[in-house]
Amino acid sequence: MNKILVVKKSSSMKRKKAISKTTSYTILVILSIIWILPLVWMIIQSFAGEEGSYQNGSLFPSSFSFHWYIELFTNTTYPYWRWFLNTLIISLVCLVLSTFLTISMAYVLSRFRFKSRKLLQSIGLILGMFPGFMSMAAIYHIFKSIGMAGNVDFWKKLIALILVYSGGAGLNYYVSKGFFDTISRSLDEAARIDGATNSTIFFKIIIPLSKPIIVYTALMSFLGPWGDFIFSSYILGTQTESWTVAVGLYSLISGANVNTYYNMFMAGAVFVAVPITGLFLFLQKYFVEGITGGAVKG
Repeated sequence: MNKILVVKKSSSMKRKKAISKTTSYTILVILSIIWILPLVWMIIQSFAGEEGSYQNGSLFPSSFSFHWYIELFTNTTYPYWRWFLNTLIISLVCLVLSTFLTISMAYVLSRFRFKSRKLLQSIGLILGMFPGFMSMAAIYHIFKSIGMAGNVDFWKKLIALILVYSGGAGLNYYVSKGFFDTISRSLDEAARIDGATNSTIFFKIIIPLSKPIIVYTALMSFLGPWGDFIFSSYILGTQTESWTVAVGLYSLISGANVNTYYNMFMAGAVFVAVPITGLFLFLQKYFVEGITGGAVKG
């Protein structure tokens, strides 16, 4: 009798687990379709053979071609290749500067004990809660007053954007600090016994052990400027050739352009997603390790 009850309980548990798994996977599949469907539609729309968003009253185009991708790089009124290059330069410079500032700040707060350290961390935490665009007007007027915003030389505006994106990078130290906290301090102590300075320990011991968090920080530093619209539209002015991809693509679907350049906008959106998607796929291992490693301690 007891064996029969045990078998029934076991069968019931297996059935419940199967139902639970089936339900979970079904929900995940539905959510994945909801998330992927707009991306698939965007790709299909970029290969449309006609102008406009709803050709012949249909959600999908009736013909396909590479016309809009060719137009994307040959149109002289809207120089997408120049926008792409501008965005790439800004993002790469910010990647280097922001990563170095973030990692350095995290290392100092993780390894050194000094007066007002807790206060500094609290201030950084509080400031990080406010969205960056709240300071947009003040930042614009500061750069405008020193001739680095509006219709001025492109390189001045480029430097201004780099300063905007990299200036507050040190406030993003939280995840990196958590990762450094997991690295044993005995390594630092052993190196100091051998006569190593703080900079030597940082560059020759800590950095080689911190590849996951450096990759994570670098990707985040690259992704911010790559997709930003608010600050770049505010600082770059009306000179078409100085725009970034986000500002340029917006101009393609604003006002009377929406029907003429809608599919060109889709092609530009697909193309701009390729580099960052490739980076995430290639560096996914380190990206995940960086997040999980930094979440161990705070």
